Amino acid sequence: MAATKLADVIVPEVWNDYFQEKSAEKNALLNSGIAYTDSQIQNLANGGGQFVHLPFFTDLDGDEEAGGKGYDGDPLTMDKIGTAEDVAVKIFRAKMWGATDFSGILSGADPMGAIADRVIAFWERKRQKAMIATLSGIFGGALASTHVLDISGNTGDAAVIDPSSTIDAGALLGDQADNLAAIAMHSATYAKLQKDNVIEFVEPSDAKVRIPTYLGKRVIVDDGMPVDTANGVYTTYLFASGALAYARITKDVTTVETDRDTAGGVDTLTSREAWILHPRGVKWKVTTANPGNADLATAGNWERVYEPKNIRIVALKHKIA
Repeated sequence: MAATKLADVIVPEVWNDYFQEKSAEKNALLNSGIAYTDSQIQNLANGGGQFVHLPFFTDLDGDEEAGGKGYDGDPLTMDKIGTAEDVAVKIFRAKMWGATDFSGILSGADPMGAIADRVIAFWERKRQKAMIATLSGIFGGALASTHVLDISGNTGDAAVIDPSSTIDAGALLGDQADNLAAIAMHSATYAKLQKDNVIEFVEPSDAKVRIPTYLGKRVIVDDGMPVDTANGVYTTYLFASGALAYARITKDVTTVETDRDTAGGVDTLTSREAWILHPRGVKWKVTTANPGNADLATAGNWERVYEPKNIRIVALKHKIA
């Protein structure tokens, strides 16, 4: 009996399209509305360099002129609009797996389906971990004084997450709070809110599972969310629509390769993923390229460049009991 080889079932061009389709389907971040991709971001991501430069116009500033200027021959003083720059860093990751002929012969499973399901889920977990590391970095310094509501030092129930404290956290965004679309929390926080009967579920017509919501926001549950176990303090993040710029980098990236060790009867699959997942308005301010999660989580690597309320992410530090 001959084993089905990876090279028999995985054609790189077909795999890449399949991967992208399945990844978009499974990615809670993209589906929640907090991350977005447009042609500008995608083109910049696929361009050269380790960094993506995102120039923008600052808001109009300065005082208007009074005293009849501009009306009676006394000319106005011309002002100008300012510019600044946001900077995102590209993230490059890779992983290789191997399987013997016996695994294919004895499993009786569909190799393509098994590999696709596991590899796609693997990369979604890794993207999510990179996002959490990024959030730890930006809230550790650049956004610590403007975008964090910390109720964990309160006593009793005043330290525990509830709808009131969640609304207060959203209010840090001012008139942008209505754009809040998703909330990311630890499973222990999610369980607490379930017990409080404040988690609701929606069932989109094209969805196969019920989607949990809290205060009308899509819930993302991940046990990688920060937890201070010594003090029982959890961090929950609220996101407004479009808070993150996302693009999967495909130009000049060999996303999948297969190989075979004929002497040992081993097939290998190498998968490479590159992307940007950037909090808009908080720039990567250092020259460190190819950052690992520890680099992304370093507070000193980030700098706020947007006006505070235009950075549409907030953190709520709280307890659950």
